Amino acid sequence: MDFKTQRERKAFIALENGDVFYGYSVGAPVDGCGEVVFNTGMCGYQEILSDPSYAGQFIVMTAPEIGNYGTNPDDMESRKFFAAGFITREMNPPSNWQSKESLQDALIRHNIPAIAGVDTRSLTLLLRENGIQKAFLCTSGKIGADDAAQKAKEWHGLDNFDYASIVSCEKPYEFECEGADLHVVAYDFGIKSNILRGLRSAGMRVTVVPSKTPAEEVLAMKPNGVFLSNGPGDPSAVGYAIENTKKLIGKVPIMGICLGHQIIALAIGGQTQKLKFGHHGCNQPVIHNATRAVGITSQNHNYTIMPQGIEGKAEITYLNLNDGSVEGMKLKNEKVFSVQFHPEAAPGPHDAANMFGEFRDLILAK
Repeated sequence: MDFKTQRERKAFIALENGDVFYGYSVGAPVDGCGEVVFNTGMCGYQEILSDPSYAGQFIVMTAPEIGNYGTNPDDMESRKFFAAGFITREMNPPSNWQSKESLQDALIRHNIPAIAGVDTRSLTLLLRENGIQKAFLCTSGKIGADDAAQKAKEWHGLDNFDYASIVSCEKPYEFECEGADLHVVAYDFGIKSNILRGLRSAGMRVTVVPSKTPAEEVLAMKPNGVFLSNGPGDPSAVGYAIENTKKLIGKVPIMGICLGHQIIALAIGGQTQKLKFGHHGCNQPVIHNATRAVGITSQNHNYTIMPQGIEGKAEITYLNLNDGSVEGMKLKNEKVFSVQFHPEAAPGPHDAANMFGEFRDLILAK
């Protein structure tokens, strides 16, 4: 984009604390509120944007050069881009044989506002020091910075707000696996496509159901196991999921990832709390408590479970090596386990890909 076009597309993002970051619009010409988080991935922007767990959030990419390899249908992790907005230092045209559409054109087609030319290093440091910020992203030029900051401050944010039901599928559907010998029902709180592929690779046929599907309907399908997916927002706001999980524990083997992990903790009487700036990226180190093996994982969450709330009910299996937060657990005397990180990655490393095999083993265990 030439300098003349950049000047004509002036845009800014105003934080609730009054700080304003200026740039130029490279996405859809819409304004709106969102929660600002930073992602430390060097690539994978299409998978990140199409991860439903980012609903309601503006994503700051810490890598300065974004868009170089374009986008293509095969890298979508859901039916559309779910992020509320996108913030980068440089937005580049694609130069890759796999590209079918530029990132900028994809953002416009999905009606996602985006801003480039931002000092993302400074913004990231601000978030690390002060924590997650609510913000207003303006690309229309119809509102001033002071009014935008006030709108950000007044926005409801993600706390105590159910985003999972917004991103969930509307009706059940089958994700077939030829030759599968196990049937799993997966709750869609914001499920990613690569999770379904991971379950399929472990020999499981998957029935995906909406987030509010009653536990009784799930058990009536007589599944070999139940999977609780990742998803956006505050885990304490999805009371229906917590109640359904209470009814499922002890009736069927269960695996949870990310939001699903937090829901299981709340179902057994635990508590969650919001992290200062969350874990967003594909380079989060975790340690397996039993073997002391360290893995690098992909993560995307703002909330974590509090260890004292699950004492006596669950064994903590993984810890985050950066901040010591709980990354995995398994219930005592029940066939239930969960992890905070994403074994399916997309984007990210495959250190934890064996988790779907562990779920299979759990289902088949006597």
